[in-house]
Amino acid sequence: MIGEHVLAGYAPGTGGREALRLARAVVALTAGRLTVAHVHPPERPAAAGEALAVLRQAEDLLAETAPELTADFVAHEARGVGRGLSTLASRTGADLIVIGSQEGGAHGRVAIGAAADNLLHAANEAVMITPAGYEPPDRLSRITLAYVRRPQADEAVERTAQAALALDVPLRLITLVVGDDEPRGRLRDDLALAIRLAQESSGLPAEAVTAELAEGDDVADALADAGWPEGELLVMASSEDASAHQVFLGETALKVLRAASCPVAVLPRGYS
Repeated sequence: MIGEHVLAGYAPGTGGREALRLARAVVALTAGRLTVAHVHPPERPAAAGEALAVLRQAEDLLAETAPELTADFVAHEARGVGRGLSTLASRTGADLIVIGSQEGGAHGRVAIGAAADNLLHAANEAVMITPAGYEPPDRLSRITLAYVRRPQADEAVERTAQAALALDVPLRLITLVVGDDEPRGRLRDDLALAIRLAQESSGLPAEAVTAELAEGDDVADALADAGWPEGELLVMASSEDASAHQVFLGETALKVLRAASCPVAVLPRGYS
């Protein structure tokens, strides 16, 4: 289950604070380890000292909101934030990178900046992004997996089912149907097989696993059709174009990510 060691990318501003809050909520669920990192450029002589000041700010925020939580704070030098976070995650053994939305994005939606774009096309660890303005609730209410039948998605079914069982929350599988040309009968059959896989791979009871088609004129419309109560987590598998053990999202998946109103976790291909 992801979240045994969470790496939160922190920078001054709203996105950094929201990433820190979400990372704190994840480790509260998983009893995992938390590392907070600030990535700074190598060219500026003063950057290392500024990074330490930024991390002290993050430490103060955690002390105010979660005084019982212990965390490591790391300044890392790299030419890009996304690349630096991925490198640092590999070095420290983190299995999940948490970042906030780009500053200036629409409230309640995920805004992808340069760091997120790099991570979503190259990270070797799972990546979680919080929508702008998101405030984690006290508990996780449900895990939803965006499902299209293919090997990577079947792997994700097994992993999310096991996570749902461990966290004692229900699992929902959704397939987005955009337009009128999609073969709904086949898609329902695929979801039925995915439900069976979720139950057999995890031991989840039948009532804890549901599936539905979410329909709309476009991706955002279809996603909204599914309904998103407070405390939801959306999980997506990486594209077939991803290299082994790497995150990569295609065009449609990026549209889903941008339309999401809850945190989104993207699993690397071959995640285990």
